[in-house]
Amino acid sequence: MNVKELVIILVFAFIGWALCGAAMGIGMAFTSEGNALIIHAAAAPIIFAVLSFVYFTKFNYTTPLQTAAIFVAFVIAVDFFVVALLMLNSLEMFTSPLGTWIPFALILNT
Repeated sequence: MNVKELVIILVFAFIGWALCGAAMGIGMAFTSEGNALIIHAAAAPIIFAVLSFVYFTKFNYTTPLQTAAIFVAFVIAVDFFVVALLMLNSLEMFTSPLGTWIPFALILNT
């Protein structure tokens, strides 16, 4: 994989992460935290399935397993470094299966 191909797949991963964040933010604005987490967990695989479809239709630089692994690794890294450490100053979000681990697993299985 060359730099251009890596950048393209990381842009798709970033878009997916941002849309998941938007789903969580909108959910928190209009409903309880529990419901927002459910919305986020349901939205994550849908968002990444659509992004995967577009990615494989237009680019297809990686296998499905490689793509899923890159998507999940990117989301975990950004959630850890940006959300947990910089924004929340806490790793508590990683104690919630519904808030982190279930969406990660669903993205990987997309």
